[in-house]
Amino acid sequence: MQVKIEKNFALAAPPAVAWTLLQDIRAVAECMPGARITEQIDATHYKGQVSVKLGPAAAQFAGELEVQAIDAARREIRLVGKGSDTKGSSAATMNLSASIRDATGGCELVGMSEVSVSGKLASFGGRMMTQVADQLLKQFADNFAGRVAAVPEAAPEPATVTVAAAAATDQAPRQLNALALLWAVVVGFFKSLFGRKSGT
Repeated sequence: MQVKIEKNFALAAPPAVAWTLLQDIRAVAECMPGARITEQIDATHYKGQVSVKLGPAAAQFAGELEVQAIDAARREIRLVGKGSDTKGSSAATMNLSASIRDATGGCELVGMSEVSVSGKLASFGGRMMTQVADQLLKQFADNFAGRVAAVPEAAPEPATVTVAAAAATDQAPRQLNALALLWAVVVGFFKSLFGRKSGT
């Protein structure tokens, strides 16, 4: 099963600062709830984990991340991620393009992804997967915006800006709470269901 998603998120920060953070693969990974980089193989390949919690139960997904391209002129980065849970019951592949664009009052983070899933994950269906992915992207954007906002305003030139200050002041990324996501999906489903009925 494949799901395609494209989202824009406003950021109250200079484009150069947001772009510098976007190139920090470890920082970007930590913006995704429950995700972390465990090993850097070389300049473009990483290994990592994603922790998922559903009530009292927890699971971990292990995977690999490849940086396919970094386009400084367009402020765009393209990534490919592959992973499976430790029990081998589900697997996923993600192609992600993310870029920073100029906008009034700061800039915006633009993301487009194609996610293919197999195994138990595929049983959720396309609509459910899309709604869950929407919730994940919203949490990611909130964390990313928080890190960008924590970079000092008097930052050096874009080529030398670091995100050390942001990483130090930002809270540790929250574990992905699948129960909360599931509730949000259920609420969204009923809203769309009754919305269609009232409109017909």
